[in-house]
Formats: sequence, structure tokens, C-alpha cells
Amino acid sequence: MTGRFRATGEVALVGFAHSAVRKHADRPLGASAVEVARSAIADAGLTPEVIDGFVTSALFPTSGAHAVSDGVSTVSAQWLAGRISPAPRYVAGFQGIGQLPGAVALAVNAIVSGAAEYVLLHRALHNPAGGYHDNPVRSVSGDHQWTAPQGFGGPLPMIALPYNEYLQRYGADPEAMASVVVEARKNGARIPWSYWHHRPLTPEEYSAAPMISDPVRRVDCDIPVDGVAAFVLTSADRARDLPHRPVYVAGYAQSGPPPQRLPLHWPLDDIMAGGVDTVRRLWEATGFGIQDVDLPQLYDGFSPFVYFWLEALGLCPVGEAHRFVRDGGIDSDRPGGLPVLSGGGALGNGRMHGIPQMLECYLQLSGRAGSRQRDKATVGLACHSSPHFGGAVVYSTEPRRAGGTR
Repeated sequence: MTGRFRATGEVALVGFAHSAVRKHADRPLGASAVEVARSAIADAGLTPEVIDGFVTSALFPTSGAHAVSDGVSTVSAQWLAGRISPAPRYVAGFQGIGQLPGAVALAVNAIVSGAAEYVLLHRALHNPAGGYHDNPVRSVSGDHQWTAPQGFGGPLPMIALPYNEYLQRYGADPEAMASVVVEARKNGARIPWSYWHHRPLTPEEYSAAPMISDPVRRVDCDIPVDGVAAFVLTSADRARDLPHRPVYVAGYAQSGPPPQRLPLHWPLDDIMAGGVDTVRRLWEATGFGIQDVDLPQLYDGFSPFVYFWLEALGLCPVGEAHRFVRDGGIDSDRPGGLPVLSGGGALGNGRMHGIPQMLECYLQLSGRAGSRQRDKATVGLACHSSPHFGGAVVYSTEPRRAGGTR
């Protein structure tokens, strides 16, 4: 049994659209989703009538008690399909580990199998009024009784615990993380639709930011936003007749189920062991290696994820990410610097949940990044979530060659 992805280069991204990213939009999320979907379809040189597949990952990533309402706080594939296409052939939503890579997999599988010819993939994020993680619960039972009363609830302590482990294990200076956040904000400030457009961050501002779950500062967290992005995917054969340079899906891997722990307990060893396994399966599936990737886009919903992905991918030695970033290793403006946050990531755009990484791969590999266009961008890697609880997709400027190899 082989883990090789048999559809390498058979499906391509051919168009995109992105809304402005706002802390609170002035209209319902569904209205923005419909507009963005239609814009993405037009960008691909198509009309809504030919879109016969719709996929998404509609998770509303809050640990609070906010109501989930389709078209308002989330937008499912079914909701959007009903407002774009009169008779879609394929409608699916991914629910599981690795939200955006899972949605890409649904789109690819639909096209390769013939279930759909043109698939619209979207992601819609909502920031509800009030505290994002507000929860009125006053009593708990089950596993949560051992964590929630002590304040261990929600994503902040979930990431603070392994980050603390990292700092203590490797003697890392917490101030080194400024290099990650400043880099993300620098690049996000250059992107017109970013929440942080024209608003970079200095190292001094990083150090002055309030601590919200020691050692995590407020600016170590992506800001909740309202925003929508959409992509159109189709077969490599059909993509040749469309207006933009296709970007091909070379393959993907998703993290396996993590070890059973108390709720939201992510030990550092679990993160790294799971991440190494995810990366191994990614290279096995695609036939690429990290040495082939010239546009790695690392997930940064919380800044420590960048350390974890750098080390899981082998971009720096284990325990050295803090020194690597401090010494300019991820400065995308520096010759030889890795452009791991060249698209701004979540810290530089807002909580768009993997969209910035996927979009930067598409824009750079298709030659559509404008003034931000990099000299060399042929193989992109879009990571999502934690290395042990997410996934990654490899994109290429080249389709599959004869014999099934690059």
C-alpha cells in the first residue's frame, strides 16, 4: 500500500476573491459570501451557471456560547450553493481536523471523480458582538470538571501551556517571539484587504502589549474578524482555457487523531510528534520534500505555532526556532530569509483560519501578487492549525507529468 497521492497536478486553482477584513462588518456574513463567491467566479472567467460544486469548512471557531446561524455567524456550502447555482451536483462541508486542507481535499476528490467540474471553495469567518469566547456556563461535568474551574478553558491556556514548555525546555527568550509577530504585521500592512493594512507593529509595541495568558500576549493572537474568501477549482485540462495561470494541487496531508488527554491539553511532545508524522505523510503523498518548497506559508493563529511548524518541517533544528527567527531567518525582505509569513498570515490579516496561507500560495504561484511578487515561487506549502491538529497542502506551478511524476 502506497501513500502517494494519485491525483497530483490534476486539479488547479483558477480564480479567487476576498472581502475586506473588518472587526465587525456592516452587513450579514451571508451577503458578503454571496458577493465574494460571484467575484471569484468572474475572476476565473466563468459564470455562476457552470459552478456545479460547492465545498467549505464552516467551523465557527469560538469556545463561547454564541449562537450558530447559517448565513449570519457561519456560511455552509449548502447555504451558499442555494444562492449561486440553480442545480449543483456536489455540495459538501468538511468537519474534522485540518479545516481548510480538508475542504481542499473535498474539492479535489469531487473534480477527479467527476462528481463536479467547477468547484467553489469558500471560508467565511464571523466575529460576534461581545467577547469572542464569552461563555455563561456556571457548572461543568465530565472531563471539564478537572480543568475549567481552574481557568483552563478556551484556546489561550491551550497554547500557553506548550509554549511555556518550549521556553523552559530550550531556554528561549520570550522576547524573540516579537520577530514572528512583527514580520506578520509588516507583511499584512501591505495587503489592501487586511484588517492591519497600513498598520505594522514594532518590537517595542510587541513588548508593551498586555499579557493575557502568560507567556502569550494579546498580539500573539490573531484578531477575530468578519471576512470571506473564495477560490474556484477545476481540472488541469479545463484550467488551460481560463484567463489566469493555473496553480496545481500537488497533494495534501491531514493530522491524525491526537492522543487522548484532558480537554484542550496539548503537551509539546504531542504537538511535535504529531507534526513530524503529518509532514512525513505530506512528502510521501506529494513526492516533494522541504528542499523543493520555495514558498512555505506557516500557520500563525497563535504565534508559537510558527516555532512548532518551523521545527516539524525541518526548516530549522528542534529547539532552535527562537534563535532562527531572532536572527532574521523569517525576514521575507532579507536575502536568504524564509518567506513563511509573506502573506501576512493570521496575525497580519485577521482570523481568516488558513485562508492567508492558501491565498499567498495562489497569488505568488500564479504571478498575481502585484508589487509583492517574489522572484521565485514555484512550489508553495500552506499549513493550517497546529502541526498535530491540522494539515498542509502543497501547490505547484507545474501539472503532473507523464508517468505520474513531476
